[in-house]
Amino acid sequence: MPGLPISGDTPRPSPDAVTELARLTEVANTARKSGDLQARLQAILAVQKLVNDAPNSIAAAARAYAEVGNSQQVIAALSRFADLGQADDGLVSKESKTFAAIKALPQDESILKRFAANKTPISQAETAFSLPGSILLPEDIDYDPKSKSFLVTSVLGKKISRVNEEGKATDFAESPSHWPMFGLKLDPARRLLWATEVALEGFNVAPKADWGRSVVLCFDLDTGKMKQRIEGPAHTALGDMKLTLQGDPIVSDGKGGGIYRVSHDRLERIDGGDYISPQTGVMHPDGKRLFVPDYVRGVSILDPATKHVTWLDQGAHRDHALNGIDGLYLYHNYLIATQNGTSPERVICFGLDSSLARVNSERIIERATATLGDPTHGVIAGDFFYYIANSGWDKVDEHGDLKQNSKFTPAHIMRFRLAKLR
Repeated sequence: MPGLPISGDTPRPSPDAVTELARLTEVANTARKSGDLQARLQAILAVQKLVNDAPNSIAAAARAYAEVGNSQQVIAALSRFADLGQADDGLVSKESKTFAAIKALPQDESILKRFAANKTPISQAETAFSLPGSILLPEDIDYDPKSKSFLVTSVLGKKISRVNEEGKATDFAESPSHWPMFGLKLDPARRLLWATEVALEGFNVAPKADWGRSVVLCFDLDTGKMKQRIEGPAHTALGDMKLTLQGDPIVSDGKGGGIYRVSHDRLERIDGGDYISPQTGVMHPDGKRLFVPDYVRGVSILDPATKHVTWLDQGAHRDHALNGIDGLYLYHNYLIATQNGTSPERVICFGLDSSLARVNSERIIERATATLGDPTHGVIAGDFFYYIANSGWDKVDEHGDLKQNSKFTPAHIMRFRLAKLR
């Protein structure tokens, strides 16, 4: 099915996108319990439309088509899934209904081969340095050109560390609330560092009494002294951040869908409800709009003045998977993305046309390698794009506890030479 309009005027969701996704999911679940598989299929197709044909919604549609016995639509959905660079990941295991629906069809073998091809390793990056083991679950990274050092947040360490170009780390600042630290952005001109600390609901590393609280912090970049603390709305997860050209922080609520700007010591919501899980975006070159990646719906351009959202036009066939992006960075006419919500996970570069509103190419920087685990965020510094390649999120459960038989390993900071894009 076609997705929502992805060029021109996009109507704002009514109700908001978070509420609508929850409603459709409940409809699908209720239909399954009652045995109404056709109603379940229609609800899943409505979700696919809402999330702009994201690959995981196409996979869900393939399963739903299999449940109603429509093998041709299963093949079409799986082929579309493969076209978007995705791998099987259990979708057509021999025990699944999806596999049973296609095993007798001639297209079966070719689709499985395409899934396998999408999992072949690609590496265009090199190791810059490794983080010390004391930086547990590194989430965000930025670069200070004055000190020639990186600033890195630690979720489980509940701190910010300064790391030199050889990987030697010193503590910069601890979380004042003793919560996990997530997003950060440097303002080198004003010598400020903005960051967020979040007491994720259900996350055992934060006190249960604080669950659902988020705070935006400002530090002196040279001394680490805290200058400002701004409490966010209740039941938010303000995990990701960007700065305007004027140095104003913009933070994303990955749980509730809101985007907020720090204005006069308070948080002002600047979106109209179009997002489900907005992540780390980047300012548009016009200095007014923002590229905002939604983990579920894809990449958009947001105009905070009007709250108008335009979803990137990916072409008539939507040949690029733009979901599952944790961090997004702009380099000339390229959007560089860390994608930990695709299968397989990858670091990728999307080429844009001259209008910066249409994706016309993609180039994988790293995929399915020994160094790539769960990539989170990155930073453009000099001639390179640096990124956290194996954060460790795959080693912890939903409560932030280390999974059984797992152990943390030092995170690699990889770098990609930007000249390769020109």
